[in-house]
Amino acid sequence: MDWDFIVGHVNYWLFIVLMMTGLYIVVAKGNLVKKIVGLNIFQTAVFMLYISVGKIDGGTAPIFPTDMKIDPAVVYSNPLPHVLILTAIVVGIATTSLGLALIVRIREAYGTIEEDGIYQIEKDIAAEEYRLHNELKSRRS
Repeated sequence: MDWDFIVGHVNYWLFIVLMMTGLYIVVAKGNLVKKIVGLNIFQTAVFMLYISVGKIDGGTAPIFPTDMKIDPAVVYSNPLPHVLILTAIVVGIATTSLGLALIVRIREAYGTIEEDGIYQIEKDIAAEEYRLHNELKSRRS
């Protein structure tokens, strides 16, 4: 195995580890806050990937000189992934805050933020509604 390849691409290995960690947390955990944290870890991994793609070895910041005398030998890094990530960070903060606000409302309505507890409460409510429906139906008959 070529260690130079592994060390030279450490950001991609970290991307894979972070992405799989975030995905595992979202799928395996029943707590809604933990799911939001897992989504944020997953999102950070995607940010890391895009920023890594935009970096060019030996590339400089894409700022043209004020006299506009551009040396064709100069290599510039691509600014587009960085700009997209800035927008994605803002959207990520907004979706995280919305998710946390929804969790607060779920806690107020159900008294828990655990998926199993919410499913059980919903099942109990449905069973009670079914029982009341059948009772009302039998009174009408």
